[in-house]
Amino acid sequence: MLRIVLVSLCSLAILVNSIWALLALWYQLPWSLAARLATCALWLLGTIGVLFMLWSGTYLWAILAYLAMFVLIMLWWGRLEPTHERDWADDLARITTGVIDGDRVALSDVRNFHWRTLTDYDVRWESREYDLSRLRSVDLITSQWGLPGVAHILVSFGFDDGRFITFTVEIRRTRDQSFSAIGGFFKQFELNVLASDERDAVRLRTNVRGEEGRIYSIQMSERAMRRLFIAYVEEANRLAREPRHYHTITANCTIIVYNMMAEIIKGLPMDVRLFLSSHLPSYIKEHGGLVDRPLEELQQLGRFTERAREADQAEDFSWRIRQGVPGWDVPGDR
Repeated sequence: MLRIVLVSLCSLAILVNSIWALLALWYQLPWSLAARLATCALWLLGTIGVLFMLWSGTYLWAILAYLAMFVLIMLWWGRLEPTHERDWADDLARITTGVIDGDRVALSDVRNFHWRTLTDYDVRWESREYDLSRLRSVDLITSQWGLPGVAHILVSFGFDDGRFITFTVEIRRTRDQSFSAIGGFFKQFELNVLASDERDAVRLRTNVRGEEGRIYSIQMSERAMRRLFIAYVEEANRLAREPRHYHTITANCTIIVYNMMAEIIKGLPMDVRLFLSSHLPSYIKEHGGLVDRPLEELQQLGRFTERAREADQAEDFSWRIRQGVPGWDVPGDR
């Protein structure tokens, strides 16, 4: 009986590991469909052979055979390093970088595309300067496209001269790639940190991609706002120096922001809502970061999709999407 239990546990471990290996091979091998299918089939046959030996009683040979397979795939996996040298999609071709000099921040490669459709757009990369002594607001923007519990997170900074700049953590796609949550577990994408004009990053999601946008005014001291802005610039600079893989769970648009905030607000706890990004506003409210109104009201009043579509390319796009948003609905609040 004990032998059957041990063999069953060993078989389960081999099966789980083999499923991971098959997915890694499928998402990472740079070969044709036929070649990838053949390689995955060989791995599957090897796994079946190991399991046959295991249940036939040749335990040592079965374990040694699978250890050899495991070592080979881990050696290959360890050689998959992130890089900046790929044929990137136009909108992800650059990483924002910045130079901080006291209150002055000079940003390079700020994206300000004019989007007509997903394939028809004007490419514009700009240099911009900001005075952190004039920083007055931080807003959390969520963009949902139908997957339960999932949203893209953007953070927008507002200045007293009426300008807004939006930071977004993105997967860095090549021209022939599309987003895959599963591929994000298997080093399929690099990370990108971008600063964008709101009429680019926000309008792209609501007006072009047809996503659902909500905006929340974050309650932070001016000192904390400044530190968060600088944290974004430093994170982008690090990424520009050293490429990093995107990971669906551990290195995504929510966790990167959490890691920056945890450096500013000590003791900020981990929470399952950090991994279900559409629930992030609930987490922030619980920790005193949103206006003191019911969350349902903040969600309803923060929905700006229609306002964004009506504003479209208007110069006052940023102000119009904030109409009626708690924290922005009282004249002189900001």
